[in-house]
Amino acid sequence: MKKYKCPFCGYVYDPEKGDEKHAIPAGCDFDDLPDNWRCPSCGAEKSYFYPLEEEEEK
Repeated sequence: MKKYKCPFCGYVYDPEKGDEKHAIPAGCDFDDLPDNWRCPSCGAEKSYFYPLEEEEEK
């Protein structure tokens, strides 16, 4: 599963961890997040996130 990054604050959504703040369980793929999900750090809309390349994940 790919990680996705917020371009505004740098928060990385990691599907292996989920999003505790919004009660998203570990194992939830980014594509399966609700459309109204927002960045738990800065509140940016899901549509702004972009997939991380493997080099960026390290």
